[in-house]
Amino acid sequence: MLSSKNLFLSINKDISELNINLQKMIGAKHPILYAAAKHLFKTGGKRIRPSIILLIAKITAKDKKIKPEHQRLAEITEIIHTASLVHDDVIDDCDTRRGLEAVHNIFTTKIAVLAGDFLFAQSSWYLANLNNLEVVKTISKVITDFAEGEVRQGLTNFDITISIEDYIEKSFYKTATLIACSCKATAMLSNCNKNIQNDFYIYGKHLGLAFQIIDDILDITSQTDKLGKPAGSDLKNGNLTAPLIFALEENPQLYKLINQEFLYENDINRTINIIKKTKGIQKAKDLAEEHIQLAIQVIKNKFKCNNTDTLILISNYILHRFN
Repeated sequence: MLSSKNLFLSINKDISELNINLQKMIGAKHPILYAAAKHLFKTGGKRIRPSIILLIAKITAKDKKIKPEHQRLAEITEIIHTASLVHDDVIDDCDTRRGLEAVHNIFTTKIAVLAGDFLFAQSSWYLANLNNLEVVKTISKVITDFAEGEVRQGLTNFDITISIEDYIEKSFYKTATLIACSCKATAMLSNCNKNIQNDFYIYGKHLGLAFQIIDDILDITSQTDKLGKPAGSDLKNGNLTAPLIFALEENPQLYKLINQEFLYENDINRTINIIKKTKGIQKAKDLAEEHIQLAIQVIKNKFKCNNTDTLILISNYILHRFN
């Protein structure tokens, strides 16, 4: 069975360095702001995004070595991702994140919003210091996309007319854009041509979409302790995801539960049980598999090396997070 520990052996030292640097990078003058930011990096998370960046750096760099700019980009990406989680938790009113109490529960909603803003600002400052205008343009677009994704999601809450195409578009803005743009920016820092930059953008986009689809399946199939956040929270907030959209085609009973916005105490559990009895979860898995295959196809033959093999293994690891 694949474990993330084995996958990242070739970049273990770089990831340890990244964890140390993240603590330094989030230094804030105000103790409460610093405590809130520090709390977020306490458990570490899986660090999948920075790991992908560091591997792409090894594939694309002329000397096949990670440059300081690549390392910094990996750190910036993790800070942006974490900032978006803080704001997500406030919007979705989540109690836990990465198995710890959410920032807005420990401090206040105001502090959580400000901590998220602070992290976005810190990432922008470090991004500017890379002194690469094209990279700045590429990564700063991500922060705009996040806001657009949240607004799109808010406008489609409990909306039974949402299509799979709408869901994929929303997932791009919420998750895939960060992975796609940071993969592209890594190739930019390696001075690759536009075609190679675009290859890694496409790879990151499909990987990011698969990642989000799997996340949405886990929200329905996993226990809270394994997820690190409350199970069924997407449903509770009216965020209709792939398994539910597919299940709606099979069981019209779900329309009533969504229309009444899961009014009664047992409605969420009832909905999850109905979804599990349909082909909704399997169809969502197939959709994720499709995006993983599209991602692998882009890099498999063009960039043959050990680090590319590791990227392919990571793609499969993302797909098999159920087991």
